[in-house]
Amino acid sequence: MTISFDDFLKVDIRVGTVTRAEPFPEARKPALKLWVDFGPEIGERRSSAQIVAHYAPEALVGRQVLGVVNFPPRQIGPVRSEVLVLGLADAEGEIVLIAPDHAVPDGARLC
Repeated sequence: MTISFDDFLKVDIRVGTVTRAEPFPEARKPALKLWVDFGPEIGERRSSAQIVAHYAPEALVGRQVLGVVNFPPRQIGPVRSEVLVLGLADAEGEIVLIAPDHAVPDGARLC
């Protein structure tokens, strides 16, 4: 399926810094609850991410990640997920987070 560049621009992908992360034992599949600061324009958003194979909660705090910030919120069990944190599947199908190589301001938009 082909989309136009204008369609791509509708997806608002921003960088943010994880401010808090904790286990999400109520999730059907192993997951973590994340709080990500996307800067003053967007603020802090919550997410649920199935990333436990590669990441411990304490190792995520302070790490920058990319996320889609303009999807509608989704209720995942007791957690209201407000952002889709982006990643890629490794050879075993486990998610590896996408992040910038160098620090950039929180809220910077993918371009």
